[in-house]
Amino acid sequence: MNTPLVTPTPTAPGSLPLIGHAHRLARTPLPFMASLREHGSVVRIRIGTVPAYVVTDPALTRKVLVTDAADFTKGGKIIDALRVFFGDGLATVADGDVHLRNRRLMQPMFNKGHIATRGDAMIDQVQSMVAAWEDGEHRDVFADMNNLTLAAFLVALFGTDLPPHLQEEFTALMPAIMKGTIRQTILPPWANRLPLPANRAHAARVARLRTLIDQAIDHHTSQPATTTATTTQTGCPHSDRPTGLFETLLTAPDPLSRQQLQDEAITLLTGAIETTGTTLAWSLYEISQHPNVERRLRAELASVCQDRPLRYTDVDQLHYARRVLQEAVRKYGPAWMVTRTATRDTKLGGHSIPAGADVVWSPYLHQHDPEVFPHPDRFDPDRWTHADATATRGSFLAFGDGRRKCIGENFAWAELQIILATILQNCSRIQLTTRPPRPQAVVTVKPDRLTMSFSRPTTSGHKDDEDQAHRPPAQPCTR
Repeated sequence: MNTPLVTPTPTAPGSLPLIGHAHRLARTPLPFMASLREHGSVVRIRIGTVPAYVVTDPALTRKVLVTDAADFTKGGKIIDALRVFFGDGLATVADGDVHLRNRRLMQPMFNKGHIATRGDAMIDQVQSMVAAWEDGEHRDVFADMNNLTLAAFLVALFGTDLPPHLQEEFTALMPAIMKGTIRQTILPPWANRLPLPANRAHAARVARLRTLIDQAIDHHTSQPATTTATTTQTGCPHSDRPTGLFETLLTAPDPLSRQQLQDEAITLLTGAIETTGTTLAWSLYEISQHPNVERRLRAELASVCQDRPLRYTDVDQLHYARRVLQEAVRKYGPAWMVTRTATRDTKLGGHSIPAGADVVWSPYLHQHDPEVFPHPDRFDPDRWTHADATATRGSFLAFGDGRRKCIGENFAWAELQIILATILQNCSRIQLTTRPPRPQAVVTVKPDRLTMSFSRPTTSGHKDDEDQAHRPPAQPCTR
């Protein structure tokens, strides 16, 4: 009997006693992750004294996520820390029957037909917020994009009749909760259990968020449903009641408990903010630095929408906008470090992986591979039009792959295009007003600082009478 060959697993240089590579992950995480490719297809790093195995070969990452997924379950330090916040939401619940049941239950929420029933309501929400921006005001773009994505998603999730005070408190709470969650993923578990003021404040905010979700659910279930069906421009029937995507969970034949509903709502809200807001912020920055990209975006928008505000049926026709957004996702991650846990002693590309070990894969690393994406630091939306673009699919892993692939990918693309198009349609000029931002790797790769100004159009050409009956006309970036 032949014994399978075992390939020695290299250890990344620069490990220090007791802390391992933690100083590299804290100080220069993105260059450090990119450098691991030079050392092999699987590279051992140390987080403190605990080893972790970083997969730098996209073919082996596919084995972790797809073909050998049973050997690499959802887990690891980051997931364990997030589970404290998310509970057992779809993103953090362990592999098994519960995950499979909940994913099947939630899948209809995110099919294109269901998303289409919420599209115009999302556009209205984004339009009203962007219209309130003052002409030429210097704005914190990262905060703005997070607010827009959260507001649009609340409309999609809970419907258009969510009481204003609930929406305002969601918007106020979520940034502080995300900051506290990020802090807890960085600190050791014992530090998060100490009765420190920051830990107590974070726990109180999470408890308040769960209360708000309960109130949103109770408000929704207290509203009388009608039996009259109407049809939107998309041709999708829906109830007269302004319901949202969450209706799917509330009316499931095998309903979730209140705790499970809270867990899933928190997971969905966080996913809607962090990755989508980050992508939009980087997209606007890159657009401001590439006038030709902006011209092409505006020309496409004018061609599709003519002289009227955006409608949801326009979104699928904005092909260049999709490429711009996809390139922003590629260049900036947005995730840079994702973990799995080996369920048994196994082999990966000939490397021995012991049971219980953390296995790390990085969308950022794969999406900056110069062999797959030439000049990876260059912002080039046209790389997605090349005939060989399909060859990059194995390395474009922003939404994951396999049975744990992000369930909200279709929704994310729709929301990204709605917000970008609405900003461009309302604002005639986008200008960076601070130094170029530096990528900061936390949970996502976000800009450390990004302030921009948005100028209003000099003329308004939205004259489509039929569309005016559908919604108020688009307003310039002024009060």
